[in-house]
Amino acid sequence: MVLAPLTKGGNLPYRRLLVELGATVTTSEMALAYKVCKGMRGEMALLRRAPEEQCFGVQLAGRKPAQMARASQIAQERGASFVDVNLGCPIDLFCRRGIGAALMTRARRVGEIVAAMREAVDIPVTVKMRLGWDEEKPTFTSVAEAAVEAGASAITLHGRSRKQRYKRAANWDAVAQLVQSLPIPVIGNGDILTWRDAVEKRERTGCAGVMVARGALIKPWIFSEIQHRRDFLLTPSDRLALLRRYRDLAREHFGDDDHGHQRVHEFLMWHLEFFARYRPVPSDTISPDEHPLIQTRMAPPEALPGIEGLLLRDDEEARRELATQILTDPTPGPASAADVISAILSGP
Repeated sequence: MVLAPLTKGGNLPYRRLLVELGATVTTSEMALAYKVCKGMRGEMALLRRAPEEQCFGVQLAGRKPAQMARASQIAQERGASFVDVNLGCPIDLFCRRGIGAALMTRARRVGEIVAAMREAVDIPVTVKMRLGWDEEKPTFTSVAEAAVEAGASAITLHGRSRKQRYKRAANWDAVAQLVQSLPIPVIGNGDILTWRDAVEKRERTGCAGVMVARGALIKPWIFSEIQHRRDFLLTPSDRLALLRRYRDLAREHFGDDDHGHQRVHEFLMWHLEFFARYRPVPSDTISPDEHPLIQTRMAPPEALPGIEGLLLRDDEEARRELATQILTDPTPGPASAADVISAILSGP
């Protein structure tokens, strides 16, 4: 169970929340190698590891082998368990610079990057990639082989091309193909939104593990569900408890002053847009065409009154009101997010 690199969503306090809920391997937000090499404050903050993170990787994006190697050394010096090469970011701004998914057309350069990083550090070097630039010309096999030859320790394959973004279901047959062809562990990524998804995809492909991305933003307790192989249909009160726990962790990280409160409010607003997608529906009753967490969003059920009803709405006004109420609520969050799951496990 690997937490994907999540830009903005993978902030340190949210990763701490996920660790409390069962995440065992966590990854930083994507860090730009050239900014890390310059020691730029904002980028260096992405390399910070929480004490609770048992296995923490730093994902780096860049196209220059020497630069990626030096950034890897800096990440190792700051406690990273592994460094990961970003070959998947689909954002135009970065692809125009020749990084992220743009490197899926340059297998030789990928090999040079991995080899330079491998030479520079003692920790494992991993690679996260897509199927290719577009679905008509998949390049994941050749790029993966170049990475393996250069010394990569593991490959994560997101079963979509760059052009597909997130509009189609992930291709897990490609993951199975890579598992069969490579001598190193392959991690599958794409549409892991329930524990049944994780179990089925791993059994079908033989992959060494699964990487969870949006599922961890919509319901952070998905790691507990995978661990226990059962659905946890959290009540609105349970979800509010987790939001208060995140608020407390975020205040600890960003500071309990006006500036810190502004930052916490900003991140709460961002996270609430994903939280609002959750519906307490048993995973064995969900049809592929009506998945409540991804391509087709289910309509919210009849709204509950007050703060609990706000959880079901995904409009900005509701998120702003809810974030404000959570920030001003004097009720402390649980001592650990795991307490919410423990209470469910010990209940009737």
